[in-house]
Amino acid sequence: MTRVSKDWLLADTSPTTCLSMTNSLVPVNFEAVLREISAGGVVLHKAETGWSVAVIEPQKETAEPARNRKSAPKLALPKGLVDPGEKPDQTAIREVYEETGITAVPIIKLGDIKYVYVRSWGDGQRVFKIVSFYLLRYESGAIDDIAPEMRIEVRRASWIRIDEAARKLAYRGERDIIRRAREYLEEHPEG
Repeated sequence: MTRVSKDWLLADTSPTTCLSMTNSLVPVNFEAVLREISAGGVVLHKAETGWSVAVIEPQKETAEPARNRKSAPKLALPKGLVDPGEKPDQTAIREVYEETGITAVPIIKLGDIKYVYVRSWGDGQRVFKIVSFYLLRYESGAIDDIAPEMRIEVRRASWIRIDEAARKLAYRGERDIIRRAREYLEEHPEG
């Protein structure tokens, strides 16, 4: 067996292999993990009542039992996979348009969130995902005016007040991104 240094130099760094360290510093291949790179946007819109952000209610992957239908909708930020040759900020703008129907211009990168999930479809593969989020300024379009083929992914898109978003978004990483957007607005009240 080959020992590795504390510098974490690994002999096998192929993109489909996940190596981990045991406490003996020997690399262990627990299982292959796919990697996905995505990008999304926090779209700011100044309304009479203050700043709002665009959110989506994703379509459910499976039908919900009747007893759960009255629960609050799961809300998320618009995001999606980076296409080959596309830069993450371009992906964020494209995904915002596809999932919400609005166009926006970039202001600043807010940060990345990283997590592992298991696909609930197909192969049940474990996926390590990085999502880069960008703060965007609303430019034009009507919220929820999306192409019919996008309804397979998005039930609806809507504006919600930014101060409500940190409570209403379903994913912790996205709630953290909203907090960063609010910090930006505190330093740049004009947006």
